[in-house]
Amino acid sequence: MLKIKIENMISNRGYEVPNQFIIKTDKGTFFQSYNSIIVFKSKNGKTYLDKHYWDYSKTTGKYRNMFLGEDKKETLKKIKTGEYILKDLNGV
Repeated sequence: MLKIKIENMISNRGYEVPNQFIIKTDKGTFFQSYNSIIVFKSKNGKTYLDKHYWDYSKTTGKYRNMFLGEDKKETLKKIKTGEYILKDLNGV
């Protein structure tokens, strides 16, 4: 059985952030913003960003950056080098 743990992201000030979630599973960790999966970090070390929603809005970007521990410039660099893989994580 797949184990799943869902928690709200915590802001820099220590508060739970509504509509921004960290989902931990046996396969890896997801970042979800509202109803869309934005990032999946697999247990095998690969990082996937949703090709439609990874840069959807300023708010999504703010919390994506927090989840990844980097700014958008670094994320773009990793996409370009293939370190991050763009993929449809939401079945769009």
